[in-house]
Amino acid sequence: MTQPLVYCPDDALKKDLMNAAIDGNLGLLKGIIKNLTKGKGDPSAIFSFNINGYSVLHTAACFAQLDVCKYLVEELNGDVNAPGYGAGALGGATPFMLSASSDDVATVKYFLDHGGDILKADDKGRTVLHHAVAAGCCNVTEFLLSKGVPIDINYGRGTPAFVAAANGKDNTLKILLDHNANPNIIVTSLGSPLFMALTQRSLKCMETLVEAGADINCKGCAMSPLVYATMREGCTNFIRFLLKAGAHPNIPDDLGRLPVVLAAVRDCMEEVEMLFPLTSPIPNVPNWSVEGVVSHAKIEDKKPRELRDHQRRRNFLKLQADAAFEQKEYKIASQLYDMAICHEECATVYCNRSLCKLLMGDGKGALSDALRCRVLQPD
Repeated sequence: MTQPLVYCPDDALKKDLMNAAIDGNLGLLKGIIKNLTKGKGDPSAIFSFNINGYSVLHTAACFAQLDVCKYLVEELNGDVNAPGYGAGALGGATPFMLSASSDDVATVKYFLDHGGDILKADDKGRTVLHHAVAAGCCNVTEFLLSKGVPIDINYGRGTPAFVAAANGKDNTLKILLDHNANPNIIVTSLGSPLFMALTQRSLKCMETLVEAGADINCKGCAMSPLVYATMREGCTNFIRFLLKAGAHPNIPDDLGRLPVVLAAVRDCMEEVEMLFPLTSPIPNVPNWSVEGVVSHAKIEDKKPRELRDHQRRRNFLKLQADAAFEQKEYKIASQLYDMAICHEECATVYCNRSLCKLLMGDGKGALSDALRCRVLQPD
């Protein structure tokens, strides 16, 4: 019976192994493997070693080192569909998936020819096509589509078009839309491709999506793009684009406030002046004018909100954050928990945000939130 590796390598030796894979130095890589096995162990056990979830095959695939990949697959029986692990971006990604982010068609084709699974998803529901479009790899995207990869493949966490928009990759997004990808498939709590493009402030992605027939109001999302944009600084150009594309200015946020009021609260006169002519008169604004809206908005904003309004907004944001967490979108979930805490402190929200930060590698932030949770709920 073949013996396993004689000993476990130290971190320095692991790094040497990975660097050989990165550089495509096949001779050095073979020498390291021989030393690790003392010449009599099973060299395929090398795949049990990893750095941050990367095996040596993952590493070689990511850097499109085809000769190294061939050696690892054909001589050491490396699994092209072996999932990586960890809470980060790599979680569940296979060497085949990582090869797609290199934009090297030859390497991707090699993995496909050796059993690469085009339907397999990683821990975030991303297939090999998702990985290609997220990295902006046009050549691989075109290649995979030519091989019949389903263009709207979706495991509940977004289509390839959604992922391309979420990463601001207008180049691969256009390829998908040119192949008739659906621009309006919504991911619960995260929104549509257009909404994600807005959160990434990618005007090119937004323009590409609208040209392809994206719903400018993102019906079915937690909030309209116009509401989102008017709540944030630095989105004037996006508001101008949304209005020109036909965004409805009379869709309120969850507290009943219209975009023109949200812009007025932020004292952005340019946005108020854009929105005012398109907004239906608000009954409780006595002086229906730009100045009247601004004055009314500031007065209302200074009034203490009722407790139920704070709780409603907090609960609304917490639900969105919880859904994002379930989809392993920890960064988005953490941001939504931030917003929920701004409305009302809650031990549960601090606890949830602490877990998000821990999974993102922010131990200090996780501890801080955990301590605050303990203060709010000592029992």
